[in-house]
Amino acid sequence: MGNNLAGILEERGDGFTFTYTQEYRMQQYPDNIPISKTMPVREAPYFQAKLFPFFDNLIPEGVLLATAMKGWHLKKSDRMGLLLACCEDCCGAVSIMRLK
Repeated sequence: MGNNLAGILEERGDGFTFTYTQEYRMQQYPDNIPISKTMPVREAPYFQAKLFPFFDNLIPEGVLLATAMKGWHLKKSDRMGLLLACCEDCCGAVSIMRLK
């Protein structure tokens, strides 16, 4: 959120996990506001079989999605690939970046 690493989103064989970082959890409100009202800041990881709606809704739709899929040779079903390709500089306070 902003310039802070709020958490780690991982794609696993059985779904997706999102875990807030310890550093982010330890910050005082309002610096540790949740990325979504449906995902309050907590220690336990979140798990879902499909990409969390909050992240999925960051992916463009329509012509922009078609352009992204063609330009990056991604399938519509590759939600994590599309998220990483399209959402490093998206609207709002959240950016998606690949960890190095």
